[in-house]
Amino acid sequence: MNEISAGERVKGGLLGAFIGDALAMPVHWYYETDKLRADYGHVTDYLAPRHPHADSFMEECSYQAPNPRGEILHDQAQYWGKAGIHYHRGLKPGENTLNLQLARQVWTGLHEDGGYDVTKQLRRYIHFMTTPGQHHDTYIERCHQHFFQQYAEGRDPLHCGRPGEKHLGGVAPLIPIIAFYHDNPEAGRIAALQHLHLTHLGEPMRHAAGFLAGSLQAVLAGRSLDEALRRQIAVNPLLKHPFDQLLKLSDEEVVGERFKTACYVEDAIPSVVYLALKHGNDPEQALIANTNLGGDSCHRGALLGALLGAAHGAAAWPERWVRGLVAAPVVST
Repeated sequence: MNEISAGERVKGGLLGAFIGDALAMPVHWYYETDKLRADYGHVTDYLAPRHPHADSFMEECSYQAPNPRGEILHDQAQYWGKAGIHYHRGLKPGENTLNLQLARQVWTGLHEDGGYDVTKQLRRYIHFMTTPGQHHDTYIERCHQHFFQQYAEGRDPLHCGRPGEKHLGGVAPLIPIIAFYHDNPEAGRIAALQHLHLTHLGEPMRHAAGFLAGSLQAVLAGRSLDEALRRQIAVNPLLKHPFDQLLKLSDEEVVGERFKTACYVEDAIPSVVYLALKHGNDPEQALIANTNLGGDSCHRGALLGALLGAAHGAAAWPERWVRGLVAAPVVST
């Protein structure tokens, strides 16, 4: 057991999640790393998104709210359906993408409500997404589109989750729930799954949430990161891979070749585990490596940062990254 206090682990984990997302924000969803390097070089600090995004698929994106109850694009609607638009064009260096902004809402609600209250959390989510000016992110994932289409048509918001989901972004807002319940793991696991099911339905998502809950809870309790990850490797269906062999390869051979860099949890969760095992003693390098590997680097970075921050405490993170966050989570230790 490490002597870092529980409070420092919680703070480190939350900071790591927000840092990992913000660092990767400008290069998010670059699937061709040569284009990433051409536009940004080797990313080591917060940067503004550049326009155009060389790997953007925004020209293929559309969302039509059935009625005002489902309006979630607001001033960003003008950028949908246009080529080259950056997914996060409205964000500043050090600002978080939508799912981490939602994670911040969850963290705030846990403290205001004295725990997880699904009705109040839903109310916050709906208010945040439907109120102009609450966020300035451009792309909104399909899970949120589906939720608000269903909600606008009158369906009970408890039952607007998207079936068959496999996107890693749905796991990131669970980090504050697990951190909040660090001293009551079972309550944290139950609340995390309840929150997940509001937007992301399906067995792969439950396995992904189970990985995060099991590994992050163990590290917050003082277990070594390596032990926590290897316990998950032994039991989680998403992690049936020869990690000891993969650790002998380069990052690019593993994340990008062995595992795809897309959003789907069957590749994204093993990528997080590989990076955490490979760079577990160097949190700064871990997040830099993740960022420059491209793909869904924001959500990978959030999970990776949470695990490494919990393992090493808040002191793991460079001061420039902590101070550079546009809206860091408020954590008292």
